[in-house]
Amino acid sequence: MSLGMLVSLIRGSIFEILILSAPILGAALVVGLVVAIFQATTSIQEQTLTFVPKILAILGVLALLSGWMFAQLREYTIGLFAMIGQITR
Repeated sequence: MSLGMLVSLIRGSIFEILILSAPILGAALVVGLVVAIFQATTSIQEQTLTFVPKILAILGVLALLSGWMFAQLREYTIGLFAMIGQITR
C-alpha cells in the first residue's frame, strides 16, 4: 500500500463522516439556535429546555434520512471491500 493510497483512504473516510453527520448536526444547530433565541427573548434560562427539542429534531432527521445514510455507507463499504486486493499488494 502506497502512501498516496493511504492518504486517499483516510480522506475518503473523513469525507464520508462529514457527509453523514452534517444533516444531523445541522438540525441540532438550527433547533439549538431557535431555542436559544426563544430563551433570550423570554428570559427563560432553563438549561434543560434545549435537550428535548434537539433530541426530537435529531430523531426526526434520522428517521427521514436513514435510508440515504445506509445507502451511502453501503456504497462506501463495498468500495472498501473492492480495494482489499489493491491494499494487500
